[in-house]
Amino acid sequence: MSDADYVEYVQGRLTWLRRVAYLLCQDWHAADDLVQVTITRLFVHWARARRMDNLDGYVRTILVRAFLGERRAPWGKRVLLTGFTPEAAAAASDREAVLDVRDALLAVPPRQRATLVLRFYCDLDVEQAAVALGCSAGTVKSQTAKGLANMRRLLEPSSAGRAVGVRGDGSPRWEGL
Repeated sequence: MSDADYVEYVQGRLTWLRRVAYLLCQDWHAADDLVQVTITRLFVHWARARRMDNLDGYVRTILVRAFLGERRAPWGKRVLLTGFTPEAAAAASDREAVLDVRDALLAVPPRQRATLVLRFYCDLDVEQAAVALGCSAGTVKSQTAKGLANMRRLLEPSSAGRAVGVRGDGSPRWEGL
């Protein structure tokens, strides 16, 4: 077992891990905590993990399960930290739409949010998302449908008559997130 291999892998994936974690929890500090939990669990199981065919999928599964586990924990339900940290400007063409999608994604229940992030941001198919979430393909389909319905409801056209944050097919727009 080589610690250098672990360090090299984590350094190469850190930005990706932070972005996925942020999309799940919508808070950079919580995302950093989630990434820390993920890379710690990866280190504990590194000897087994490094022999896997899809190491990125394994790590993504650790990340998603850590996120969902924290949402089930009583502490996460009792304590809500509301500090605001300004983010770096995104390279999105419509900043308001990006913010609207982020707000809507935050309002979707955690399991639906995890399913949407895995399916549309990580571009996983139903079976891959089911493995990452530790559930059946049917559950992924229903959580995706419910999550998209919630996102559509939350992103209904504004009073000016233009829809924000959704594509023509009704799926969320992820560019610039």
